[in-house]
Amino acid sequence: MRRTAALLGLPLLMIVAGCAPAGSDPAVDPVDSDPRRDAFAQRATEVADSWRPLPAWKSGYVPMQDPTVLVGDPGFTGETKIAFLNGWYREQVDMPVAQPADGTITFPDGTLTVPLVSAATAYGQLDQGDPPPCDGRPRDPGSKLPGGGPTIEPGPDGPVSSNSQTACVPLTVTAVKLGTAPVRTSRGEAQVPAWLFTVEEITAPVARLAVAPQAVTAPPEPAPPARPAPEGLVGAQDVQSVNGTELTWRLGVGSCDTGITPMVQERDDVVVVGGSVIRATGVCNAMLKMEPVTATLKAPLGDRPILDVLTGAPLRLATR
Repeated sequence: MRRTAALLGLPLLMIVAGCAPAGSDPAVDPVDSDPRRDAFAQRATEVADSWRPLPAWKSGYVPMQDPTVLVGDPGFTGETKIAFLNGWYREQVDMPVAQPADGTITFPDGTLTVPLVSAATAYGQLDQGDPPPCDGRPRDPGSKLPGGGPTIEPGPDGPVSSNSQTACVPLTVTAVKLGTAPVRTSRGEAQVPAWLFTVEEITAPVARLAVAPQAVTAPPEPAPPARPAPEGLVGAQDVQSVNGTELTWRLGVGSCDTGITPMVQERDDVVVVGGSVIRATGVCNAMLKMEPVTATLKAPLGDRPILDVLTGAPLRLATR
């Protein structure tokens, strides 16, 4: 069952541990002891000390975001954003089926030659089906039939279920070409070969990364501390943005939690993030909320991994 997500606009405090050399204990500000801050600092140290990436983390291609990327500002409307997030597309151009020659990923520290997939394969991964039928208006531009025109057989292009009463229009692909897209990887932001799809309803191309699966390395399995997480400590769900020294991530909090506070421990080789909350004492539902929080690092993130304080997992940059 999908958990409901909601965003809050609560004022946030930032607790930042001092930057320390790799493998050393982080600096601690000598202020009055705060149990939540102390609990975070202890667990973050355990998570950072146990980080053991595979060799491919520094020499291979380990993407740290989804393979569908927007190249520029899309100028979303409510409907087009829902269509993008759900993968609702229809093509008005032939998709090349030939596999292209090998491509090159350009990292801050070097390059890597990788095999690529065809445009047809990339589009098949991009397209997740059609939206539900529209009530009283055409689904496809130009169609005058209520419900969106001709019947589409079940399958990849069949309608997918949705509770939405208004979002029922797919994105129209009118052109495709091979290019590159900026992608956050284990080696920092890289320029990665991608098929760039021109979409009629938005102002930026939709890129689907073209690297063949055999050239992609998955992030290492997390190694969480053995002991249970302290009460009031919450984990990070994903990274929302990295902008120089400014880092934004989302905490998974309860709908009645208060005192939501982002926490980060910064080292030369790794950054550990999470947060703390004050749990409600009365009756409350079990809904999980995704709360965005921001902190400023002492130095730009660069190629340092961002680890969740609860699980020790490296966090991915979310599709927005």
